[in-house]
Amino acid sequence: MFEPELTTGVSPVSLIGMPGSGKSTVGKEVAHRLGLAFADCDKAIEHRAGCSIAALFEREGEGAFRDLESEVLASLVARGPSVIATGGGVVLRAANRELLRARTRCVYLRAGLDLLWKRLRRDHRRPLLQVADPRRRLREMSAEREPLYEGTAHWIVDTDGLSFDRLVGKLMEQLRPETPQ
Repeated sequence: MFEPELTTGVSPVSLIGMPGSGKSTVGKEVAHRLGLAFADCDKAIEHRAGCSIAALFEREGEGAFRDLESEVLASLVARGPSVIATGGGVVLRAANRELLRARTRCVYLRAGLDLLWKRLRRDHRRPLLQVADPRRRLREMSAEREPLYEGTAHWIVDTDGLSFDRLVGKLMEQLRPETPQ
């Protein structure tokens, strides 16, 4: 059993990275260990929209989805201390990157393309990967987003080759409040 760490007066933690990098799964455990609430940005979007992200994309398009994503992100950050798993494309808008950088402790979960493909190849819920060559699309998305993730994050954690427990441990090391010397 873990004792939650003291979190009074801390900024929210945000997890960014490609779809399939583990933001939601890892985020839940990190929130538990820190004694904070957990928020999944994509689930909050679906709740607010009253439909799945795929249905929102189909009905209103990516622009409307990104508008709602920005609104939801801002509301989650404004709630205060928590752990927020963002959507993979949240960094595509400059305002989101600025918000994450200025108002959260932002961690980029960097996963290699082989690991992402292994996790996503049978996932048909992600609208941007429903194309003729989803592996190529994943590679293109990664190339576009990598510099945005790197420029937004305060810390980068490479996930390849790490067990779940070791990955959570690495995040906890980064997020542990500094102690006075």
